[in-house]
Amino acid sequence: MNRVVRQVAAAGVAALLATGAWAEGFGVLARVAPDDSLISDTRNGGASVQLGLSQGVPFRLFTLDAPPRLVMDFQEVDWTGLEAATLVQGEQVKSAQFGTYVPGWSRMVLELAGPMSVETAALDTSAVGSAALTVALKPSSPDSFAAAAGAPEDAAWEEDAPVVPTADPYSDDLPLVMLDPGHGGIDPGAEAEGKDGHVVEKELILGFAYELSDILIRSGRFRVQLTRTDDQFVSLEKRIAVAHLAGADVFVSLHADSLSAGRAHGATVHVLSKDASDVASAKLAERHDRANLLAGADLTEADDRVTGIMLDLARQETQPRSEALAGALVDAMSDHGGPMNRRPLRRASFSVLKAADIPSALIELGFLSSERDLANLQDPEWRNNMARGILAGLINWHESDVANKGLVRQ
Repeated sequence: MNRVVRQVAAAGVAALLATGAWAEGFGVLARVAPDDSLISDTRNGGASVQLGLSQGVPFRLFTLDAPPRLVMDFQEVDWTGLEAATLVQGEQVKSAQFGTYVPGWSRMVLELAGPMSVETAALDTSAVGSAALTVALKPSSPDSFAAAAGAPEDAAWEEDAPVVPTADPYSDDLPLVMLDPGHGGIDPGAEAEGKDGHVVEKELILGFAYELSDILIRSGRFRVQLTRTDDQFVSLEKRIAVAHLAGADVFVSLHADSLSAGRAHGATVHVLSKDASDVASAKLAERHDRANLLAGADLTEADDRVTGIMLDLARQETQPRSEALAGALVDAMSDHGGPMNRRPLRRASFSVLKAADIPSALIELGFLSSERDLANLQDPEWRNNMARGILAGLINWHESDVANKGLVRQ
């Protein structure tokens, strides 16, 4: 086990930022392990907090007064499956709330029965990547608690911190995959009644995106970011802008559609149709901030004609790479069990495929209107196989892409 430990002075909490976690190369997008998470009383009148995580992430701790609370911030944690009533088993912690703090950051707030200070906090990580955060709380006097309470001043954790960290698209780092969980917020996507109740596309796809992200990161072959990390609405134009700002090397949008008529089933992969490419360039020029249309090129002062020419030139290189990406995904997803639609490779004019300089594909994992697909989408083993198929497709495509043209975008 690898341990990042911070001892906290008896006078009370100061902020705890696990800077060692950054050095260890921890990624983001950890998922909580509900079965390995528990908050319980200790014999000295304090409390013990244990959180199981799918991987280590940077974190910090601090206290707030009136009422006394312990705040734990993470970059970042998916809380899916964790129930406060099951997590809190004792009397020294009265309640637990958790969710998104700001995009890219997650927060858990524990309301304490009385003043308590953090005695120790340790983040243990295993060789296979899972992690456990353990926090020991001990009783404190009201005066010392009040003196130590308050959020620390740290610009990296403030609400105006950038939503998407920028990355150099021409660096030698691992290629950056931008995963785009479809829908979100006021846009629920498709809906259906499954074996465990009502199924909503936006929730199902976000969960799969986190699972896929874990697998891609653990492979050691890719970096990953998401266009949305919780149930928030992100416009189609902003999804492309986020990919540009991050310096994404490839864009993969994830969906699970539903048809009111017909018997469609099986996964499909979509790329931008050639007929739609010219129209896409025109629409992008009209609707987007021109400073973010092409990586490394500011078209703010360019007129429509010059902008259109630049976008078309970029698309001449990108379109064949997108076609190769889609083909590699179809082959690998099929090899990992599918099932694929009888016409798995398709071309369409989806807005999220219109980035002129980023190879892009949209994956429909299945149809919620199909009983078989719906059952598969709710099956953890099937999702894991499909995610590994997508990983294999991205690896095969990337190796071929590097051999042919490299990843440097014009």
